[in-house]
Amino acid sequence: MERISVICDTDNIRLDKFIKIENLTRSALQKLIDENKVLINGNVQKASYKLKCGDEIEILYDEPKELDVEAEDIPLNIIYEDEHLLVVNKEQNMVVHPAAGNYSGTLVNALLYHCKGKLSGINGVIRPGIVHRIDKDTSGLLVVAKTNKAHLSLAEQIKEKSVKRSYVCIANGVIQNNKGMVDAPIGRHPSERKKMAVTDKNSKNAVTHFEVIERFQNYTFLTCRLETGRTHQIRVHLKYIGHPVLGDPLYGPKKNEFNLTGQILHAKTLGFVHPQTGDYMEFDSEIPDYFNNILNSIKEKNL
Repeated sequence: MERISVICDTDNIRLDKFIKIENLTRSALQKLIDENKVLINGNVQKASYKLKCGDEIEILYDEPKELDVEAEDIPLNIIYEDEHLLVVNKEQNMVVHPAAGNYSGTLVNALLYHCKGKLSGINGVIRPGIVHRIDKDTSGLLVVAKTNKAHLSLAEQIKEKSVKRSYVCIANGVIQNNKGMVDAPIGRHPSERKKMAVTDKNSKNAVTHFEVIERFQNYTFLTCRLETGRTHQIRVHLKYIGHPVLGDPLYGPKKNEFNLTGQILHAKTLGFVHPQTGDYMEFDSEIPDYFNNILNSIKEKNL
């Protein structure tokens, strides 16, 4: 538990803008407010509550647990590394962190071995170092935090929408507009719990910018840039506009002519400000073989 007294020259500030704890991200603090674990003078208040001189704030939270996920010697494609963070080019078909049915063979298991356990503990025992995620069948770039300071900085940059995250993908059908934006809120699907959906209920705003690279008879090769980072965002938004990602097992057609079991989606470009130096860093990855093979097949067969 953390206790904070509001001094008179900091009153009239919103609760959610005021509270800070060294090892908790803003999203984690917001969750504590939503779960009624932040009390003002012993009472529950909304995030928008304006603090007053003399208010006593109590924040109820558990300290991060010691990491106990098993380290595994799994090869990693590391693009950049220093004592604060590393950038990894994740292969398709690799789960980012342990979860039900996937307690080994994940990116986290590999990172624990490579970094000798020196990863930020903000996300606890299951997701050490993980600032943002990409899906199992999505390949590409991820930044991983080694320290809590780096984690908090990177998480704040993502929240402020200043991190550059660009993907390439192949979509079903021919997208007519050369470029565009999908601005549609995303939340849990009302009846299929494994899916997300565009919905006004219990959702968060989501914005994806896209630009066509090349059109084919039945497919479109395009780049997508995330303004926000919701679960399955690109996949859901392309489904919403009638052009689901090729091979997508959740949002695309049940069958495809390539017998794919995973989406053709690659996180190609990642840019952010280094938490320690303040320098902007940008990384770009090559389109992987699995992606190029499908692209070349579409071209050769005039599909």
